[in-house]
Amino acid sequence: MNFNDNKAIYLQIAEWVFEQILNGKWKEGDRIMSVRELGTLLVVNPNTILRSYDQLQKMEVIVNRRGVGYFVAPDATDKIISYRRKQFVEKDVPAFFKTMKLVRMSWEELEGLYKKS
Repeated sequence: MNFNDNKAIYLQIAEWVFEQILNGKWKEGDRIMSVRELGTLLVVNPNTILRSYDQLQKMEVIVNRRGVGYFVAPDATDKIISYRRKQFVEKDVPAFFKTMKLVRMSWEELEGLYKKS
């Protein structure tokens, strides 16, 4: 995994977990990788993985079954989609509109470019 210097690694790992769930690689109710397994896979300190898992538990995306491991929460997909939509509206959309304005791009031009791709 290539990490971005502009965002905390534990948050990037949480986003990676989101993608595993949204892409269907990890389904609701599935056991996910242990802290050590994921740390080894991503070549990251297990404490960083633990911090990611703590964040994901707070968001109710994963649950810890003591002595058994971490599991994808029953309604994790809906929670992730809700979180991602909120982030999109609050961060991505304003930046998108600002860029459109700065490059003087009209909706019609954008639509034409989108249809070509």
